[in-house]
Amino acid sequence: MILCFALGIANLFSFNHIGVIPFSAVCLACSFIILFIEVPLLLRICPTSSKFDEFIRKFSTNYMRAAIYLIMSIIQWVSIAVHPTSLIAAAVVLLATASFYGIAALRKDEFMSSKTLGGQGVAQMIV
Repeated sequence: MILCFALGIANLFSFNHIGVIPFSAVCLACSFIILFIEVPLLLRICPTSSKFDEFIRKFSTNYMRAAIYLIMSIIQWVSIAVHPTSLIAAAVVLLATASFYGIAALRKDEFMSSKTLGGQGVAQMIV
């Protein structure tokens, strides 16, 4: 999430290659989506729309999380076709995260909620 945020901002102001700007904006938006997916408590304390909450709640399983991370990674890999930038790092990390969630899904591991990120009771109420 932090990497997507930093690289999204850094590449947003690359005026030498205008075609990279949409990909950096998507990377920046992905950082906020990742934040809401990984910290479910934020759905309770941040004023968000019901459609956004419904969208985020779809990613409660390891399969769905692997899918969204893979989609975000593919978008960043496509940015290489426009111009190779540091967004490649975001693509690699997102792909690694997708593969780890995919491995967990194939092993049928259950998602573990953290007390630090919202507690077991809060996370279960949201999901």
